[in-house]
Amino acid sequence: MKRGSAHLRTRDPVLARIMGEVGACRWRVDRRGGAFAALVESILYQQITGAAAATIHGRLRALVGRRHPRPEDILRVRAPQLRKAGLSRQKIGYLRDLARRARNGLSLRRFSRREDEAVIAELVAVKGIGRWTAEMFLIFRLGRPDVLPVHDYGIRKAMRDAYGLTDLPKPEEMQRIAERWRPYRTLGCWYLWRTLDTRGRAAKP
Repeated sequence: MKRGSAHLRTRDPVLARIMGEVGACRWRVDRRGGAFAALVESILYQQITGAAAATIHGRLRALVGRRHPRPEDILRVRAPQLRKAGLSRQKIGYLRDLARRARNGLSLRRFSRREDEAVIAELVAVKGIGRWTAEMFLIFRLGRPDVLPVHDYGIRKAMRDAYGLTDLPKPEEMQRIAERWRPYRTLGCWYLWRTLDTRGRAAKP
């Protein structure tokens, strides 16, 4: 972490200023529950509020009888039970596709040995998992240091504000700005995310 921070400070004066304002990096990787459970949670949280997703997640865990669902748990529970827990038909389909792929060889346990783009390619083949979800998996579950999620709204907004851009940057412009961060683009993104937190607090009375 110290090496990455030092690299960013010397390569990008804008980011160096942000790092001074934010302070020490507190990026943490959460590997509790395993990869499958993490992907289940990612699907559950799509397109609904965090509070609603947390409620549904709790119901699902109660339904399967364990804190971290396994593929066989998702496939065992009948659709009406999942619907009663609050899952939409679409998300039930997503979870079951993920469970079948995990049971039939989706290389969840081998992800740690694979390149970023190989992991992304395998994940986006699952129904309901797009590139952004795969990139968040790389960052917060696998701890990959050089990920740039160019479609993340928060990163686009923070980059626009930090670099004085007129509009939200397009992927090509984001890649150009972040090129100097390699091989620590994840760390640069973490600091940009934190600027949204600090500005939000400053705006409160």
